[in-house]
Amino acid sequence: MNAAQCRAARGLLRWTQADLAQASNVSEVTIRNFENEKSVPQRASLSVIRAALEAAGVIFVAENGEGPGVRLRKGG
Repeated sequence: MNAAQCRAARGLLRWTQADLAQASNVSEVTIRNFENEKSVPQRASLSVIRAALEAAGVIFVAENGEGPGVRLRKGG
C-alpha cells in the first residue's frame, strides 16, 4: 500500500484520518505523515492500517500496467 492508495481508500469509505486511526489503532499523526509522504510507517503499522481498510471493504489492486489502485468490494 502506498500513500495515494491510503488516501483513495479513505475517500471511498468516506473516512477521515481520525476514523482510520481509530479503526487501525494507529496514531492520526502517523496516518497524516504517511498520506502526506513525510514518512513511511513501520511495517507492522502499515499492516494494521491496510487490514482496517480491507475489513471495511477496500480491495487493493496491484500494479497492472496502469498503476496500483483501490476499489470497494461489491455490496461494500
